Amino acid sequence: MSRQSFTVRVAVSAFAAAAALVLTGCGSIVSGTPLAADSSAPTSTTKSAPTSKPGGTSKPSSPTTVNKGGSTDFQANIGDCVKLGGTTDDATIEKATCGSTDSNYKVVGKARKNDQCPTDVDQAYYETLNGVETGALCLDIDWVIGQCIDLGGEDPLRIDCGTQTATEGVKVLGIEKNTTSVDSCVEGDQGYVYDERRFVVCVTAL
Repeated sequence: MSRQSFTVRVAVSAFAAAAALVLTGCGSIVSGTPLAADSSAPTSTTKSAPTSKPGGTSKPSSPTTVNKGGSTDFQANIGDCVKLGGTTDDATIEKATCGSTDSNYKVVGKARKNDQCPTDVDQAYYETLNGVETGALCLDIDWVIGQCIDLGGEDPLRIDCGTQTATEGVKVLGIEKNTTSVDSCVEGDQGYVYDERRFVVCVTAL
């Protein structure tokens, strides 16, 4: 980067706590220092106990986008997917094709500060200049119906549905909108509830 700044990745996913391609353009990678955030992430529930954690991460019932300004050196538009990774001391982010092996998050909003993202997003990636936030990307897991994800690591990892080595592997069976009840899932034995944006990702454990 040409200016003096540093990048901070804030994890707000409950998945990390529980253990949260074709490169486009120049495929740039931005390094940064991840810090823990105050928000919590989506709650996984079973149909027998369809509860959700207040302020937990949720997916939109009718995808709601947020665009409150701000700018980041890492360029991504709402709807783009990324590969977020690295360690708590050296985070990385790069563009990825949605649904590809490399993609683990989708940009669902952009904001001036990370706390302006919906409270139920899975992650927020933001950059600062001289200690002041200049912009944030609001990120949800890149859920794809019919695909499988291991949620047992620091970040979601797309996996083969036939794998036997997943820590917390799930197969995505559907996304129900305008609801916060796992009972809305026609298929699957559990779901991830996105309270603020009112939608449930229906899954079954591998």
